[in-house]
Amino acid sequence: MNLGDTKYRISEFWSEFRKERSGLVGLAILILSLLVVIFEPAILPWKEANSKWRSIDYWQDNSASAPPAWTNAFTKLKAPVTVRLDDGEKEEAYLDGGVKLVTYTFDYHYTADKAPLDVIFHITGHGDIPFQVSVERPDGTTLDLGQRFEQGLAGQDIRISVDNDGREAAFTFIKNYESEGALEQYSGKSLRTNDILFNTAREGMAREFRPLKGNYKLMVKAMLLDPENSDVQKPYVVVTGSVSGLLGTDDSKRDLFSGLVAGLKWALLIGLLTSAISVLIGVMYGIISAYFGGTVDSVMQFIYQIVNSMPVLPVLIVISAIFKPNIWMLIAVMVLFFWTGSVMTVRSMALQIKEETYIEAAKALGAKKSRIIFKHMVPILIPYSFASMALSVPSAIVYESSVSLLGLGDATIVTWGQILHDAMQGAAILKGIWWWVLPPGLLIAIMGMTFAFLGFSMDKILHPKLKTR
Repeated sequence: MNLGDTKYRISEFWSEFRKERSGLVGLAILILSLLVVIFEPAILPWKEANSKWRSIDYWQDNSASAPPAWTNAFTKLKAPVTVRLDDGEKEEAYLDGGVKLVTYTFDYHYTADKAPLDVIFHITGHGDIPFQVSVERPDGTTLDLGQRFEQGLAGQDIRISVDNDGREAAFTFIKNYESEGALEQYSGKSLRTNDILFNTAREGMAREFRPLKGNYKLMVKAMLLDPENSDVQKPYVVVTGSVSGLLGTDDSKRDLFSGLVAGLKWALLIGLLTSAISVLIGVMYGIISAYFGGTVDSVMQFIYQIVNSMPVLPVLIVISAIFKPNIWMLIAVMVLFFWTGSVMTVRSMALQIKEETYIEAAKALGAKKSRIIFKHMVPILIPYSFASMALSVPSAIVYESSVSLLGLGDATIVTWGQILHDAMQGAAILKGIWWWVLPPGLLIAIMGMTFAFLGFSMDKILHPKLKTR
């Protein structure tokens, strides 16, 4: 088969394939999925989601079980959205004794009807440094919310939570507006700092929240006692809201959109690699069985029937329970059983091809059996193998998800099945956390539908056209 013949066959296939609407839909979704995998580093909101999915510290600034940000469009009272502020305005000044004062100011525009859950400052520095965080409200009031003196810093991340460190300051602030009798029922520990910080200053502000909307200036000051041997690297601020991201968070504060994007590449790898290897083995097995016939065929068919009759999922569960779960082990086990899927169809096709005139001519000319199989039989069955491969992908994805759902998957990677397992463990359905369950379930269904559309379309075009030379 020369290059021109190959181009003609591809062109002929495409002219037929583009008439299949379901196939075009499947192809579009597959291309979109591949683009997401390629540009994953740019798409991921949380860049280290793959390696730190199980890290508590990495997600600690998020709110737990927060709905997606777009749910605000369907609620009367708008909840604050979790945002990260990186572009702080830097100011430097020198004080008496050669002390250097570095101030970073972050602008936060507050428009929600509920108070943020927390405001968290992150600062990295070197040396002995006193820190102070404060907030200037839209009404001109400035609250000093917390101070720290960190010694011997060597690049560690310093985390200052306004909700924890600013309670006493919030209590002092409401003393200017509340009566002594009202203050007796409150203490610094019983107040939520942010309910005061973002509240309109008035009598009764401790009992009722009325949002003070507008621009807030979030400031962190660092005093470099020895400017030559100490410094502060660019800090950032996280305002933790009640809603977060495109798909919300789970009860461990993990961003679910990042998890689903990170899991896409594993779904494609598991599906494509398992189906490619298993179909390749199945095609060769069916051809060899048909070509040699006799005792070889009988023995091979007996082996096929034994493997084909074994239940795959229980075996996967047992192996995963006995051995340490590993994604490559799961793929190997699935390949061990999935190769039987295409054997009988390939064998029936190969039996027909075996009787063709050109095969008999090749035998008469003394062609080796391996040459006849690989030169004359395999190329004809390649089109069917592509269709069979596409149809096998959904099974591999669903089997891995099933094993992961039972808690026997590879916990070192992020897969959609792992996310569903965590949702089941966290009683997501009972708690009404639908955004933890529906997106991964829908993605598994959509990915299966994608390859089913491709497989049925290719099968419709290629299978009936079993070409002979």
